[in-house]
Amino acid sequence: MSTFMARAVQQRTLKTRARLTDAARQIIAECGYEGLRIEEVVKRAGVAKGTFFAHFHDKDALMDILIGAEIDSYLDRIEVCSPPRTIDDLLDALLPLLEFMSCERYVFDVILRHSGAAACDAIGPIAETFARHDAVVAEWLADGPFRSDVSPDLLAQGIQAFSVQSIALNFCAINNTVPLRTRLSEYLTAWLLPGSQSAAAHSAASA
Repeated sequence: MSTFMARAVQQRTLKTRARLTDAARQIIAECGYEGLRIEEVVKRAGVAKGTFFAHFHDKDALMDILIGAEIDSYLDRIEVCSPPRTIDDLLDALLPLLEFMSCERYVFDVILRHSGAAACDAIGPIAETFARHDAVVAEWLADGPFRSDVSPDLLAQGIQAFSVQSIALNFCAINNTVPLRTRLSEYLTAWLLPGSQSAAAHSAASA
């Protein structure tokens, strides 16, 4: 195959993939992520069902791309925020992302399934956003007013872990009476502030 023909095939492939993802985004806007069906995606994109599976292994693979892109858009906004000076500043910056991650139980389930990979060649968009989140938050915390007895990288990993735990409890019938922000505030206060500061912050929040 000539270089020209190879480029033409590549362009057609990219255009078809874009039609599929655009159709999927339209359906999500109307029906939510869980409401998306492959049959409707291919119908709107005007392609055969087999074409979908030529581009995506399954619905989850498409969701990995779409949800990963959405998380990345939130991280773009977080990245340009001023470094937080208080727990409230940190929550203000992170909550829009966490509210997206918890917008549907299905979305959160997909994020959990794709947040880690058993092999390097299986690392996808969502897994990459988890690494990016840690890097962005660690850079924030490098010169911040929070605890300094552990590295910013470890602090960032703890913030992500507590965020995921807070969302998980939000979907639990036993624990879902506490607002996401309130629960995460308690976790982050205990994790990021030295003992006396943590106690003072907790008292202020409870007042």
